[in-house]
Amino acid sequence: QVQLVESGGGLVQAGGSLRLSCAASGFPFSTNAMGWFRQAPGKEREFVAAISWSGLSTYNTDSVKGRFTVSRDNAKSTLYLQMNSLRPEDTAVYYCAARTKARFDTTPNAYEYWGQGTQVTISS
Repeated sequence: QVQLVESGGGLVQAGGSLRLSCAASGFPFSTNAMGWFRQAPGKEREFVAAISWSGLSTYNTDSVKGRFTVSRDNAKSTLYLQMNSLRPEDTAVYYCAARTKARFDTTPNAYEYWGQGTQVTISS
């Protein structure tokens, strides 16, 4: 069955960095667009970044542009999110998601498969 397993979350100070990974299995990873979303306590899940099947096209939400970079390794069926210059407002549970199309989307409903999430906490 489809599995998406996130890792790499943790507690860091503001200004620090983290690299999230998402190991995928059970579906043709190399032909599917992928996305990262996050959800803070009391807030709705929001789009963070997405990447096309090839990795040639990416898109970040405005609040993380210049700080976060999404990438993928299709040979390893793994999605990444490099997060630099972290801020307290980045604190959330981060989820990776897969959709059964080659092009990415920024809406959660466009993604069919979800990981369990990894907690990212940024202290001020």
